[in-house]
Amino acid sequence: MDEEVPLFDGGVCNYEAFESTAPIFDKIMDAIRDDNINLIRVVGIGGMGKTTIVKQVAHQAKQERLFTKQLYLDVSWIRHSDKLRQEVISDIQEKIAKMFDWEIKDWFMDESEIAVELKKRLKKKKTLIILDDNWKEIHDLEEIGIPSCKDDDNDDVNECKIVLTSRSYGGLLSKDMMMGAQTCFAMETLSPDEALTLFKKTGAGGADSVVKENITELIKECEGVPLAIVTIAKALKDETMDVWKNALEHLKNCAAVDGKKKVVYSCVEWSYTHLKDDDVKSLLLLCGQLDYGDISIDHLLQYAIGLDLFGTIDSLDQARNRLLELVEILKASSWLIELDHRPDQDRHNFVRMHDVVYDVVREIASKDPRPFVFKEDVVGLEEWSKSDESKRCAFLSLHCKVVPELPQQLVCLELQCFLLRNNNPSLNIPIPNTFFQGMKKLQVLDLSYMGFTTLPSSLDSLENLQTLLLDRCHKLEDIALIGKLTKLQVLSMVGSTIRKLPDEMEQLTNLRLLDLNDCKELEVIPHNVLSILSRLECLCIRLSDAKLLPKDIQFENLTRYAISIGFWWGLRKTHRTLTLNKVNISLDLGDGIHKLLERSEELEFMELSGTNYVLQYPLGGESFVKLKHLKVSESPEIEYIIDSKDQRVLEHGATFPLLESLVLSWMENLQEVWHGHPIPRGSFGNLKTLNVECCDKLRYLFSFSTARGLSQLENMTIKWCEAMEQIITYERESEDEYDEGGTNLELFPNLRTLKLKDLPHLINFIPELETNVRPEDSSFNHKVSFSKLEKLELLKVPKLKDVWNPQRPFGSFSNVQILKWEA
Repeated sequence: MDEEVPLFDGGVCNYEAFESTAPIFDKIMDAIRDDNINLIRVVGIGGMGKTTIVKQVAHQAKQERLFTKQLYLDVSWIRHSDKLRQEVISDIQEKIAKMFDWEIKDWFMDESEIAVELKKRLKKKKTLIILDDNWKEIHDLEEIGIPSCKDDDNDDVNECKIVLTSRSYGGLLSKDMMMGAQTCFAMETLSPDEALTLFKKTGAGGADSVVKENITELIKECEGVPLAIVTIAKALKDETMDVWKNALEHLKNCAAVDGKKKVVYSCVEWSYTHLKDDDVKSLLLLCGQLDYGDISIDHLLQYAIGLDLFGTIDSLDQARNRLLELVEILKASSWLIELDHRPDQDRHNFVRMHDVVYDVVREIASKDPRPFVFKEDVVGLEEWSKSDESKRCAFLSLHCKVVPELPQQLVCLELQCFLLRNNNPSLNIPIPNTFFQGMKKLQVLDLSYMGFTTLPSSLDSLENLQTLLLDRCHKLEDIALIGKLTKLQVLSMVGSTIRKLPDEMEQLTNLRLLDLNDCKELEVIPHNVLSILSRLECLCIRLSDAKLLPKDIQFENLTRYAISIGFWWGLRKTHRTLTLNKVNISLDLGDGIHKLLERSEELEFMELSGTNYVLQYPLGGESFVKLKHLKVSESPEIEYIIDSKDQRVLEHGATFPLLESLVLSWMENLQEVWHGHPIPRGSFGNLKTLNVECCDKLRYLFSFSTARGLSQLENMTIKWCEAMEQIITYERESEDEYDEGGTNLELFPNLRTLKLKDLPHLINFIPELETNVRPEDSSFNHKVSFSKLEKLELLKVPKLKDVWNPQRPFGSFSNVQILKWEA
């Protein structure tokens, strides 16, 4: 069986099985276990808890190990998306393929051919796929490549199981797919007692009889819908009785639509009016203006800075801290949802709105005295620009579905934020040169995904503009005009095709954030452009050659950076990332980059030259104290990772105190991880992940004294190291004296995964101190019990013997759940 891929590591801890939901949960689980059912549907109105229950189903399936792979996809974005149907299919296909590490771009197939291949592969995999919150119709799941039911004309076994949630029985399915293996479950509303329990659990309530009476009436008005109950309960927490009565009156007077009260809408709307912090309200409305889906915290920050959402700020970090504070307030009130389907390192960088909340927030924003206007097409735009609404409009989101003819000028005198989106980036939508002249107060302009080659000349009339987003403008060439935007604080051109930063950028002396990530065509950076941006605090840039960066450039004010020279970085885990590829470290790097090296949180090196070591310690009092992740690969000149030439190293105390992961691969001449003066006690004390592969001259990893400090290590993988004899060694005869007082200390007490593979000369993991014990007679020292080890792989380690010695400490390997052993 393949190794299981976790679907959720959290997010289900708040699940509560009520009497009304428990039978549905049990029935869904029965269907999940039934080999004759491949397609399961869960339906109900918005706010009923469909997402919560299918996440709990996935969690239970993982506990029971029913599937080897699990994938959760929130497809509610399709409802708000104007992507072409083929683009939607491609997007879902890529997400499915990613789960199996299939590079479908290398298949050289169109969507229909990919669908056939996906279907064939998925049928053979015991897989659970959850498509949550389906709105728009995709006529046939098999058009994507999802095998939705058994094929009566084919004896092939279908191991793939699909769970769909939607608000109606239409959802994603065509009539043909209502047949066969489909099973459908409708969510039930909570009973009065269950609703009362949920209301009180949320935090509102009391013993007063008047309070109890109001709770009973409020719950009745919520009609047993969990989202309505939770929203109103959180809003009423610690409020006075007058506020309670006001809420009850509001719900009783809730307007009906098509004969049915909009209960959830009414609860959300009332809760918004009682938010006490204007900044919280402003941020909530801003979230509602952005495209539906996962909301990036970084993206929110760019908008917030441009709109002066936080007033006068001293730094970007201060603004970010304030933003995160407001986000936590909104999450606590259920306005925003933390995403548990994203990777751990990415999870806290995104939030999302429940789709019901999103609709209500947009409706509220449209009724504001300075309304937020959302237009799905440019048809009638010129007439609208003459209306009273356009004169009052503060936020405008305009999507272009077809190639339109924009008006020569759009007059919006109070407009602060304008998002112009091209839903088909392959088409060029011309923007008239006078288009922006009627937007003098504009502070944020988002032209991402537009297909123009040069910026419209009227852009220079936006003298108050503070944020300009030109992400994924794939035809953009000339941006010299931005030199006129002297108040600009945020400039983002992620994935754009500019080849040169213009000299005019020297005039952007107020710029705080510059994002040039994924600008693959960038070839020229004039000498003074970056140096003169003295207020720059955040820089993201990828350069093909270190020579593009002036050596005398200093980055004194940078607090956040992601700088990549020579190759693309992977998923960034931290706020200070530096990656170097094919760089001669002694010739190509100036003093500014060397200083960034010392204070980086994440370092990645590939094909490094000009040195026989990666890092020298110590360089200064604060050298590498913030480093969390270090990766080095394919650098044949490197003999040591850290070279400690200075005996003062012991005076600095523990080194690399925050390092969490160390990855070394294809280092053919690497001899030692730490070279020179002894490593201070307690160094590497936070290391959790250690991966070493293809380091043929490395005979051991750490000394015993260093290993004593690796108490946080959870995952260790050592592969294809020809000369490796011991993982841990005693470097000198006196090391037993250095171990003074530690004879009863267990090594690696938190290790959960150990993989040793293709190590032909590995004699033992760590030798015994006793002189009468031969190294080859004891694979594991008595100090290593691995009491928390869950997964052990020992593959092609022919000299490793006596692993299961009965004289080992009690409890050794007692928690191992997965074992692979091949001598």
